[in-house]
Amino acid sequence: MTEATLPANAPHLHMGPMRVLVVDDEPAILRFLRSGLASQGYVVSEAATGAAALEAIRRKSADLIVLDLGLPDIDGLDIVRQLREAGDTIPIIILSSRENEGAKVAALDLGADDYVTKPFGIDELLARIRAAQRHRLQQAGERPIFRSGDLTVDLVRRIVTVRGAEKKFSPREYDILRLLVAHAGKVLTHRFLQREVWGADVDVQYLRIYIRALRQKIEADTERPQHILTETGVGYRLKAGPDG
Repeated sequence: MTEATLPANAPHLHMGPMRVLVVDDEPAILRFLRSGLASQGYVVSEAATGAAALEAIRRKSADLIVLDLGLPDIDGLDIVRQLREAGDTIPIIILSSRENEGAKVAALDLGADDYVTKPFGIDELLARIRAAQRHRLQQAGERPIFRSGDLTVDLVRRIVTVRGAEKKFSPREYDILRLLVAHAGKVLTHRFLQREVWGADVDVQYLRIYIRALRQKIEADTERPQHILTETGVGYRLKAGPDG
């Protein structure tokens, strides 16, 4: 029995809502995307120039970029090129005009993940964001949808169902569950969970309270848990699905 550890080169498992950086110099587009993305639970930040976008990316303040190619200071293609040459795998979705077919193809060749053509609907963009999330989760070794018995966790849509019914979780409850899903079948020590979720060593009683709350929502019998298993004196383990 060993504690799960993250490889040195593994992508950081960001907790909480997905952070989307919108890079565009058109105020109307920024307002449209801010409203549409925020309504779906995304945390939206904005940059009107390429320089501001690169600074935000350097600070690791985004999980996905929606990038217009026609920026006032730096060509959007150069931003894609710089990021991919530096080994940054952050998902990039290009905003392009119908007249900019060549630049769109060039962006994809440089490593952009997808594109939407202006004008576009928010539903189309949301679908492309979800597709990019699934791709990156798979690349990072995470399964976009985890299933084990009567428990299903959709890591892209942040939807958890138990025995066919959707369950609601507090942000911290979901953070703990996602960590357990990411390392399903492995023992996560109290200290590992504390540092990943709270960022510090907190009273282990806090962790026990949240584990108890999770079990009340996903276990048929909290006295005989079938999903979140206790490794006495060590930590917790989520029972892996049938595929591992």
